[in-house]
Amino acid sequence: MNCEVCQLKELDVEHFEIREVLRCILHTIMFHRALGLLRPKDVDLELFDITYTQCGDVEVEKKIEEKITLFIDRVEKHPNRKNQICLSFCEFKNKQASWFTTKVERFYWEHWYINLNVAHHPKGHPGKSHLSKVVDPGESASEERSARRTVLESSLREVMFQIIKFVNEKKDHIPAISNLECVTFPYEITISSSSDSTFGMDVIRRMLQTGHPTMLS
Repeated sequence: MNCEVCQLKELDVEHFEIREVLRCILHTIMFHRALGLLRPKDVDLELFDITYTQCGDVEVEKKIEEKITLFIDRVEKHPNRKNQICLSFCEFKNKQASWFTTKVERFYWEHWYINLNVAHHPKGHPGKSHLSKVVDPGESASEERSARRTVLESSLREVMFQIIKFVNEKKDHIPAISNLECVTFPYEITISSSSDSTFGMDVIRRMLQTGHPTMLS
């Protein structure tokens, strides 16, 4: 079975932006890969002028929130590390293990890698030199944050277009739909960081399980 892999553009975010950014990306992917009977729900982000669509499944929403919370916990415990979430889709097949027994095997057919670089602001930022131009620190910080937020919003839009481009171009690898449930295929969400031995190697491990994936970045 062919397994497709999409490495999404890395985003630089601050801690308080993590939840909204991940909600937007994960739900956008799920909406386009649910393939069943959907109850679409548009959601406006509070921090950005962006609207995304959820597939309308309560269990999907619950699982995404749980994984985002775990991701945030990891970031808090291990600052200054790049962090990654992988959303994978698979199917289960029965394989005959012997003459009298069969075993169920998981076959991955798609992986989405979401990469976040979370900014860490230590307490007590060093002040500017006394020779520097005197600037209202509050005003300067506000302008800098506004400019950075604009860049992130643009980058998040790029990621959403990247998702749409991928789902429109990559269709032949999707297994046949066997039911009409909202989310027709099993999925899993895994988390890793640059400190983990699995970070960056997860693609290779899954390639060995499912065959050579096609990369799209």
